[in-house]
Amino acid sequence: MNKRMGSIYQQHFLLTAGIILLAFAMLGASFMVLTYRYAIGEKKDSMNNSATYIANIVGIFLEDGRNPGDQQLMENLAYVTSVPDVDVLICQSSGAVIFSYDGDQSGDELKGDTVSQSVLEETLGGDGGYQGMSDLGVYDSAKFAVGAPVVVQDQLSGFVFVTSSTENLTSLWRTFGILYIVTAAVVLLLAFCSSFFSTRQQARPLREMTDVVNRFGMGEYDLRVQDYHRRDEIGQLAAAFNTMADSIASAEQRRQEFVANVSHELKTPMTTIAGFSDGILDGTIPPEKQRECLQVISDETRRLSRLVRRMLDMSQLSAKEQSDTCQSQFNGVETFAQVLISLERKITSRGLDVDVNFPDKDVMVWGDPDSITQVCYNLMDNAIKFATPGTAIGVSIVTKGNKAWFSVRNTGETIPPEELNLVFDRFHKSDRSRSLDKEGVGLGLYIVKTILNNHKETITVTSENGVTEFRFSLTLAE
Repeated sequence: MNKRMGSIYQQHFLLTAGIILLAFAMLGASFMVLTYRYAIGEKKDSMNNSATYIANIVGIFLEDGRNPGDQQLMENLAYVTSVPDVDVLICQSSGAVIFSYDGDQSGDELKGDTVSQSVLEETLGGDGGYQGMSDLGVYDSAKFAVGAPVVVQDQLSGFVFVTSSTENLTSLWRTFGILYIVTAAVVLLLAFCSSFFSTRQQARPLREMTDVVNRFGMGEYDLRVQDYHRRDEIGQLAAAFNTMADSIASAEQRRQEFVANVSHELKTPMTTIAGFSDGILDGTIPPEKQRECLQVISDETRRLSRLVRRMLDMSQLSAKEQSDTCQSQFNGVETFAQVLISLERKITSRGLDVDVNFPDKDVMVWGDPDSITQVCYNLMDNAIKFATPGTAIGVSIVTKGNKAWFSVRNTGETIPPEELNLVFDRFHKSDRSRSLDKEGVGLGLYIVKTILNNHKETITVTSENGVTEFRFSLTLAE
């Protein structure tokens, strides 16, 4: 689990860091390109204006016959070159340097050097003079240079070159780079911290859930995941797990009760059969009572047979839960009437009457005819068993909306309210039914409930003032 959490953390952090790095890279590259172009453009325009201005001044000075080193020219050059790292070269039309100015002072260290012929030709040939990176043939390293021709009375008299070192631009880019790296590092650190704490908050309930799941799988069905009061997916997962755990625990409890009930139902007849059989074999039971004991053995054997048959019915019903019930249209009145006819002898033997309230016309419903017949039979058989002799059993069919409601009613002992919700459970038999119904196995009503659940229908039971009524629904076919 720790490895898994580390994997989740790494994925989360790498995704966050990757997005941030990509965003910073794109923004930084765009910003650097834009600022570079803007700075170069501004520098280029400023130096081009300065070169043109100086060329005009030099032209005026030369036209007046004054020396390029004139004090007034020096003052104009000082104004133009007030930006640091800007130098000025004045050369003849042949390219020979006659004057240089570095912003602080004029000098003769470049006097006599000759500007490259290709630069001179490009200065004359270009619409805006010369612009580019070059050492001009006189500097030790390349500089950004802008050149303009000096024209006196429509005659080429020389050239003016304004140059600037690239160190300023390099320093600007270096500053931007450092600022970008520092900012990115701070943001990544914040992202690392937030990712660490957020992932840890997510990992903690997942780790606890894993521990609970492992222990739950070992049989500790009372364990539940802590309610974290979260509305996100983690909170939903915890709530879903607790719901699943409740369902599994309930199913496990029903399974244990089922095993206990089956064991009880099997043990009683088997004990009886074994006891009487041993008594007959060892002579403990006298011959005149053996026939009576054999009848008991036969009855208990049939009881076991009924129990096994009902359990097979349960197995088939469980299988049907996994597939759609085969439904068709059939006449509910006819089905109920056939069940009454099949139970006529049993009703008569108990001294009971039947109060029938069926519609005059057919009631066509959807369902599996065989399964619904079993539902009606089980409900009627249950009503006959627990009805007080001399009373009447009421059966009725009523249509309402798109449903047909079937009811079976008998008069007898009232079912306690606390047992009404249990009558459909497997093997549930109240003390009253155990004393009165020796043949029952407690599966009839469970089978009824299961069949109707498969049909997506409902069944209810009421028991008041000695009247117990079961009522279930079926969907009308019209």
